[in-house]
Amino acid sequence: MKKVIDLYKKYEEIINYVIVGGLTTFVSLITYYLCVLTFLNPNNSVELQIANVISWVMAVLFAYFANRLFVFKSNNKNKLKEFGDFVKARIMTLLIDMGLMYLLVTLLSFNDKGAKLIVQVIVLVLNYLFSKLFVFKK
Repeated sequence: MKKVIDLYKKYEEIINYVIVGGLTTFVSLITYYLCVLTFLNPNNSVELQIANVISWVMAVLFAYFANRLFVFKSNNKNKLKEFGDFVKARIMTLLIDMGLMYLLVTLLSFNDKGAKLIVQVIVLVLNYLFSKLFVFKK
């Protein structure tokens, strides 16, 4: 058990990020799927992107607070600037997300739900790098 605890302590930030990232991805996917299964048509490229943006907004709100508290344990007193930097970084990955979804679903005719899973993995890695290097830097 001590080895597990030592490994956790050594890689705590990455482990916590993977957990929070998984939960954020879950929030994003559930929101997206609820949108396309209830009121938006993923075969319409505009509605596909609307579902994507709605899922993004929900995920960003969840991710900021979870990353601030549990991953990077930020003590930054200027929470508004920090949140603004977080949102800017997430807007960059949103644009990447939207571009990849357009490419995979609209241009290459991939299944939208499978494409969303693939894109989420890419976005997860990019979000960690941007958060670590630009938002919650120590």
